[in-house]
Amino acid sequence: MMDECFHENDYHVSRRIYSNRVFDQVHERQAQEIQSLRERLGRACGCTDKWAVQKIKGLLPILDWLPKYPVKQWLPGDVVSGVTTGLVCCLQGVAYALLASVAPVYGLYSAFFPILTYFVLGTSRHISVGPFPVTCLMVGSVVLTLAPDEHFLRPVNITGVNETVTDERLMEVDGEAREAQRILVACTMTVLVGLFQVAMGLMQVGFLVRYLSDPLVGGFTTAAAFHVFISQIKTIVSVPIHNHNGFFSFAYTLIDVSRNINQTNIADLIAGLLTIFIVMAVKEINTKFQHKIPVPIPIEVIVTVIASAVSHVMDLNSQYGASIVHSLPRGFAPPQIPNIALIGKILGSSFSTAVVGYAVAVSVAKVYAAKHDYTVDGNQELIAFGVSNIFGGCFSSFVASTALSRTAVQESTGGKSQVAGIISALMVMIVILALGPFLQPLQKSVLAGIVIANLKGMFMQISEVPVLWRQNKIDCLIWIATCLASIVLGLDVGLLAGLVFEMGTVVVRTQFPSCATLGNVPNTDIYKNMKDYKNVRCVGFDAVRVFKKRNKALKKIHKLIKKGKLQATEVRLASLGVENQAFEKEQVPELDEGASQPDSEVKVQVDWTSELPVSVSVPTVHIHSLVVDFSAVSFLDVVAAKSLKLVVKEFIRIGVSVYIAGCDGKALSFFDEEVTRDILFLSVHDAILFIQLETSTGNDEDPLAEKFHESIDPLQRPTRLHYCCCV
Repeated sequence: MMDECFHENDYHVSRRIYSNRVFDQVHERQAQEIQSLRERLGRACGCTDKWAVQKIKGLLPILDWLPKYPVKQWLPGDVVSGVTTGLVCCLQGVAYALLASVAPVYGLYSAFFPILTYFVLGTSRHISVGPFPVTCLMVGSVVLTLAPDEHFLRPVNITGVNETVTDERLMEVDGEAREAQRILVACTMTVLVGLFQVAMGLMQVGFLVRYLSDPLVGGFTTAAAFHVFISQIKTIVSVPIHNHNGFFSFAYTLIDVSRNINQTNIADLIAGLLTIFIVMAVKEINTKFQHKIPVPIPIEVIVTVIASAVSHVMDLNSQYGASIVHSLPRGFAPPQIPNIALIGKILGSSFSTAVVGYAVAVSVAKVYAAKHDYTVDGNQELIAFGVSNIFGGCFSSFVASTALSRTAVQESTGGKSQVAGIISALMVMIVILALGPFLQPLQKSVLAGIVIANLKGMFMQISEVPVLWRQNKIDCLIWIATCLASIVLGLDVGLLAGLVFEMGTVVVRTQFPSCATLGNVPNTDIYKNMKDYKNVRCVGFDAVRVFKKRNKALKKIHKLIKKGKLQATEVRLASLGVENQAFEKEQVPELDEGASQPDSEVKVQVDWTSELPVSVSVPTVHIHSLVVDFSAVSFLDVVAAKSLKLVVKEFIRIGVSVYIAGCDGKALSFFDEEVTRDILFLSVHDAILFIQLETSTGNDEDPLAEKFHESIDPLQRPTRLHYCCCV
């Protein structure tokens, strides 16, 4: 008959109680195919036409998607998106070159060459490949360390009426030699970054980016935005400062700026502040009215064109001493070979830059892939960015990744594929070949303003900290620790410190797992945390302490029997249970020959729940069975399995049966005559029903169960069973 509380949307399941052993007997396991090493190698190295085509398409994704490209549906949107994104690429490339501490023209190269190879090798349809502020700053940090101004000082030549005199007391920076060395350092680092990425892609280790969690990446990029902002202040105010890197570099930069603040160039300051205000304001308009405006307003392009025209007409460089781009030559630089001698000095920085560049790019790519319902191959992305950086590094480019704002422009303007990317590269090529000189009068403070305005998205990540604190305090601490470490120690060391801190939290949480006492919801197979529900008790005792106290009481009982003060009749002496090798063995003292000894056939029973005839306080054991829920346990190592076996035996020897639910037993290799596979059950409910069945029918092997079952309904005895969930 249906229960009165049974509703029409409820369901009823009727099946037998399954232990793991019984389940395997009823449901035969599928035979596992065991292959020899030769067979595995044969399958891995075997080559069929279909396999070869799949591998080639996997390595060259363009062969898969380009033949299927829907020209009529996608090409118009890709053209509009490509033109718009191309204009943004030009300006961001020139601006981000300042972060990499190289001449602006190399920013244009960096916005062009990587796109060509990614078009062939990439799997994301929407990301815009090119310079990214964080990686540019990491490159710039290495460039300034290996090629500071002090390495290129030379005596000043003073030209007189009849001769040119060299004054050793006056020194100037050899600009040409400095720029040549700096771009060599940047290109060498870019090639090394690409080699790291290709190697990781070929080794199929794209999964390693999982260790860079969202809180860690968020804290790191926010710190990077802070460093970018500090580095551009000197350009906005146009004051001379020393180059600082490493620990507390931001503080030294701010000190230098404050010392030379009286040398601020007003023309550059006004242009920079106006650029920041206008660009940020128009970007807000683009965001607010994105559904009403067919194409976002390319405000960076508009500001740059107007600023270049104003600077040229008013001759700001000559009249007001404004710092301008100066040289932006037409055409491409010849390819150059990286300087192998530098590799040892930039190895660590190159690896961290490779990881950061890939992590940011693949994160953005997966966001848009999920939005447009396609997949991104993480390992292929490593290869694509690696080849792009190697190719670009040989043609005077610095590290490529993807900029969030530029990718958003490409997607929001109708971009459907990397055809938009290749069109944007054509726009950059036009600027390189023909329009570059028109940007020569542009003030550098305008470029710095564009960089700062595009940092808003990264700075807004700070607003996520309170939300993160409410959701997960450990993740919030990872965010804060990584951010502070990256600000104080620098980006390279800060990223490493954040990663170590994150791994430390994993170790701590592994060593101190969360365990909950579960209680059964009446008339269901549902078990909930006892903290959330009433009338559920925890174990409340230490099995080892109970055993030792019982052992001590038994010794005293032996002495009383020995002295004849206590009679032993018709029952057996309570057993000490199995021996626990994790603790010191405690022997029951032997009786003297002349003493009154209990007959080995005459037995003594000790009722541990009643008052004992000796003065020993033995903790009360109020349960007869313990069920441990292992459904949330992913694995057990040898030490954990050994410890679990000891715990099981500790409870068994004080008369408490232990059962394990949700574990298939493959990781538990400790079974013997006392701890058998019969303790394993498919679910907590199976174990509970089995215990209730055992206690209700009576079990001669369990005296505690025998003593307490009587006529009590097992469903009404929540204190007699204990359920523990390990997370």
